Amino acid sequence: MTTAQILPLTDLATCCSLGRGPLDGAEADRYAALFKVLAEPVRLQILSQLAAGGCGPVSVNELTAMLGLSQSTISHHLKKLTEAGLLERSREGRTVIHRVRPELFAELRTVLQIG
Repeated sequence: MTTAQILPLTDLATCCSLGRGPLDGAEADRYAALFKVLAEPVRLQILSQLAAGGCGPVSVNELTAMLGLSQSTISHHLKKLTEAGLLERSREGRTVIHRVRPELFAELRTVLQIG
């Protein structure tokens, strides 16, 4: 397992500056709901697999093989990620394909950008 490198803070004046400024109540509720969806280890594993593959399309069967989890477990977590808007779902023939929605992750990065 790799750990994230924590860089030293060089400018204390920007230490607590959020990337987008203070959040209003509705924004805080929206982002809290998204982070709640992400606060599940299997969902983070799914997202890391999608990211490792270039965020391209992937099927439930492919994820089942990659993660060694049951189809029903993968489907449940994909549904939660899709309902939250973090993934998009489409059908190609008889196969359901999932893709990352990068614009939402860019937005979340901006919200978390502190310092």
